[in-house]
Amino acid sequence: MRALLYLVASAVPGLVAVAVAVMAFATPFAALLAVPAVPLVAWFERWRLGAPAARHRWRELGLGLASLLVLWWIDLVMIAFAVGGPIVLIISPAVQEDLGPAIAASVAGAVLVPVGGYVLVLWGRARMTMARELLEPHRLEEVVASRARLVDAFDVERRRIERDLHDGAQQRLVALSMRLGLAKLDLPPGSPAAEQVASAHEEARQALVELRELIRGVHPQVLTDRGLAAAIREAASRSPVPVEVETDLDRLPEQVETAAYYVVSEALANIAKHSGASRAWIRASGRFVMEIGDDGKGGADPARGSGLTGLADRLAVVGGRLSLSSPAGGPTTMRVEIPCE
Repeated sequence: MRALLYLVASAVPGLVAVAVAVMAFATPFAALLAVPAVPLVAWFERWRLGAPAARHRWRELGLGLASLLVLWWIDLVMIAFAVGGPIVLIISPAVQEDLGPAIAASVAGAVLVPVGGYVLVLWGRARMTMARELLEPHRLEEVVASRARLVDAFDVERRRIERDLHDGAQQRLVALSMRLGLAKLDLPPGSPAAEQVASAHEEARQALVELRELIRGVHPQVLTDRGLAAAIREAASRSPVPVEVETDLDRLPEQVETAAYYVVSEALANIAKHSGASRAWIRASGRFVMEIGDDGKGGADPARGSGLTGLADRLAVVGGRLSLSSPAGGPTTMRVEIPCE
């Protein structure tokens, strides 16, 4: 119903166009009325859509001009054929003497009523979508910008957590480990108390190691201090699968380095968990192209929840793209490209 009302409302620009045309025939100077008519029709188009003012005024005026010259009569012709056509067929028995063909035409008209309604709905929605995209092209831009802001906020929060863990919990664990070590030296060797203190000292040491691994996963300090190339090498050194690293990267924009490191970390985790590979490799160069591969069993599929969709989404925020080749039996190769200005 809304689409039909939208199309019927096209009679308003039609009346304006007819009025301007009639007056232009009466006197050539009346054609100048088309100048104020265009913004008036543009306002009407925006009003019947319930859309906010367009960011670019020329888009709104362009829609107003198209409505004034072309779109209004196309809308009305669509209504005439989709509604008027079936009606004419339905009333055929009332205006024709030969009832046989008239009744057949009437039945055909009744059958065409839902078809005409469907066509009108499709055309009305298409018209509304076209007008809305002309008036509100910034909606997609706002979505992309909003997603980038969310990722930036997430990175800022992640760094805050990393800093709090590094400066708070890690320092306390270091102090606790040192105190337990000193207490162990003051106790007689082999005594029950010494054994318990030694056990607590070992647990504190393991907790410190795990906390440092957690901090590296949140946001490695080496990425901030020495850049992506050093961070890739450190991540590769911690991988249970041997990883060959070839990179000649210089420092890159912070967002690019963070997104690329996120991809490397997730890719290495996937290789260790799912690939069954005996070796892997990372090659990164240029501004910015990276290849991550392994000699595992292959068959990686984003639809199976392997995290590849999340990697592609993360790259899309910085304008990057991800391509994957993973035939059954391997090898698997992931190519990452991020534009860098």
